[in-house]
Amino acid sequence: MTDIDQQFAQAQTDVTQLPERPGNLTLLRLYALFKQGSSGDVNGDKPGLTDIVGKYKYEAWSALKGTPADDAKQRYVELVESLKRGEAS
Repeated sequence: MTDIDQQFAQAQTDVTQLPERPGNLTLLRLYALFKQGSSGDVNGDKPGLTDIVGKYKYEAWSALKGTPADDAKQRYVELVESLKRGEAS
């Protein structure tokens, strides 16, 4: 396991123990970075209009298309660290 993989795994644990719940836009950023880092580019069909949450998640992940997995992992780790310090919400 590489260093970034270890940091990414630790950030996944840390994000569940944040002192307060992040805002919806931050949650979307976390989701998109996690998916890009763990699964690569978005795949599957875009959810329909009746699945609003799924649509926003898909669009957030799709916006990162082409981002290397390690870059997404690093950005995820940095975002979780800033949330732990209370710098982002």
